[in-house]
Amino acid sequence: MTADLVIAGLGPAGRALAFRAAAGGLEVTAVDPRPERAWRATYAAWADELPGWLPATAVAARVETPSAWTVREHRIARPYRVLDTAALQRALPLDRVRVVTGRAVDVDRTGVTLADGETVRGRCVVDARGLPPAPGRAQQTAFGLVVDARSAAAALDGQEAWFMDWRRDNGTGRGDAPSFLYAVPVGPGRVLLEETCLVGRPALVLPELEGRLRARLAARGVELSGAEPAEHVRFAVEGARRRRGGPVGFGARGGLMHPATGYAVATALSAADPVVAAVRAGRDPDRVLWTPTARTVAALRARGLAVLLGLGGENAAEFFAAFFELPVDRQRAYLSGRDDPAGVAAAMWSLFGSVPPALRRTILRSMI
Repeated sequence: MTADLVIAGLGPAGRALAFRAAAGGLEVTAVDPRPERAWRATYAAWADELPGWLPATAVAARVETPSAWTVREHRIARPYRVLDTAALQRALPLDRVRVVTGRAVDVDRTGVTLADGETVRGRCVVDARGLPPAPGRAQQTAFGLVVDARSAAAALDGQEAWFMDWRRDNGTGRGDAPSFLYAVPVGPGRVLLEETCLVGRPALVLPELEGRLRARLAARGVELSGAEPAEHVRFAVEGARRRRGGPVGFGARGGLMHPATGYAVATALSAADPVVAAVRAGRDPDRVLWTPTARTVAALRARGLAVLLGLGGENAAEFFAAFFELPVDRQRAYLSGRDDPAGVAAAMWSLFGSVPPALRRTILRSMI
């Protein structure tokens, strides 16, 4: 049987596409080695990034005014949402999808070949298996602990959440590779406190981040019981390549991850319906996903990633101080969406013009 749509990979991107495609009347087959494995990662997004079809139950916590600390405090006038990972998975049921349990060893334009030799064929084939590990790729890493809200209060300093807190009470000095505290509620009475290396090539290793987090929490008087659940994060933020004549890539595999932040889930959720509409109309989904404006935005953000990789520990806080002083619409243009290259360029130019000359020289060297 040839399905309308075959999807390799049932992480958040692949599962969202499978669910929306089946809801849109397509015959969908999805392939994954463990299709019902529970997701463990914490996902979040700006509220305006989430599609209207996502149920409210998929949101674990609402932060109306997140904060950042660079060289000073910033309030970000843009609501932020932390997703309930288990509820998100339940909100994307596969009851109308033919699910094949198996490991894909080859994915091409016409089908998915499994390790046992079976080939699942489709009119349109999408590769949503995420980015495979590879040496040399820039990565984001983080180590976090889920702490009860009462204990976490000392780390939050009265804020709803820290989107980024670059203060150096994590035991580091100016010459050390930078990391920041990400502190967000993840449900009633629970807060994720996570030490994060935004991007690195190589990125900071998890034991180093764990040590920094524990030093930071001790400095702020956060008492730990030793029973707090831990979160380990390591994923590539670059490396997706669109192959001419190959399958449609989706999610991180398709280049939908923001290279400077690592955010991808909200983009995949929002991009699912345009892909479904293209398949229904018999059009190439790549033409929907990769318009000329989307390609330009991706190229600009790739230059932004180069700048972040070139920042030393002494420059990161100053760089982000300039970013969070930008008007919110320019912050949004850089962080979200794929259809506003003028807005992305304006944000980058405004930031460049507002930083001190020494930091401008660092930025220019990074982009050469």
